Amino acid sequence: MATFALVGSTGLVGSHVLTTLSNSSSVGTIHAFSRKELLSNPKVKPIVSSESALWPAQFPTGIEVFISALGTTRARAGGFDHQRKIDYDFNLDLAKAAKAAGTKSYVLISTQGADSSSRFGYPQMKGQLEDAVKALNFDHTVLVRPGLLVGERTESATAEYVLRRLAGLMGSLSNRLKDPWAQDADVVAKAAVQAGLDCVEGREKEKVRVLGMSDIVRLGRTEWKE
Repeated sequence: MATFALVGSTGLVGSHVLTTLSNSSSVGTIHAFSRKELLSNPKVKPIVSSESALWPAQFPTGIEVFISALGTTRARAGGFDHQRKIDYDFNLDLAKAAKAAGTKSYVLISTQGADSSSRFGYPQMKGQLEDAVKALNFDHTVLVRPGLLVGERTESATAEYVLRRLAGLMGSLSNRLKDPWAQDADVVAKAAVQAGLDCVEGREKEKVRVLGMSDIVRLGRTEWKE
């Protein structure tokens, strides 16, 4: 059974990643970074520290796949510079630590439109992170690019909250109305886990794989097997 590490395990997508990994018969041990205690689970080996900057030094050896669902909003971080510290700096430091510890495969929850040459701060930052982790030369790097994330997020700005509610309403009528622009957080999580398992089990042949919104829906719902 595969051994995973996960960061962002209490977030919107990351909490679903942790649940999906815990429920998978193909997954053995899950090393989960967190700033607070996690629910007890025999598969989960928590790495708990309130100081996120200490996590890279605690990265374990023997990890086959590292999934990063680490991220925050500008409002919650207190400005874009603080958001970049988490979304870019901490993510890259952990990716470097994973590489140094011998991890072969890396799965990053990024965002649709990530582009280091973008004129807009958020997609530019995400694109810069993608470029930086690709340069680390993992055996396999999977970049998961969802659209609007559908799920409960209490810190949502008003406009995003309205869009999320709209996506949820459209999804209740038909997923075909929602999937082209918004994906459920649990579907994104399942796609990330499946991508990681594909790397471990030899089905992934590409060194760098980009999963767009239609790929996420395919892996995380259409082809997903519990």
